[in-house]
Amino acid sequence: MTTQQLRDNRLRIGREIIAAREARGMTQHQLAESVGMVQPNIARIESGKYSVGIDILSRIAAVLGCEFSLQKQA
Repeated sequence: MTTQQLRDNRLRIGREIIAAREARGMTQHQLAESVGMVQPNIARIESGKYSVGIDILSRIAAVLGCEFSLQKQA
């Protein structure tokens, strides 16, 4: 996987987290508390500036009640 593909994946995952969080009416702060993080880290994940590990991604998905795919969308 190229560096650009990694960046694209981080941005896509961040956008999906934002959409799921907002659909549930949650703030970044509420999501952060629910997954045991601080709000600035959620902001970095959502902006694609932080490469989130599968353990954190799993916790976020569980709180938001959704799944995140690492497959590129067509």
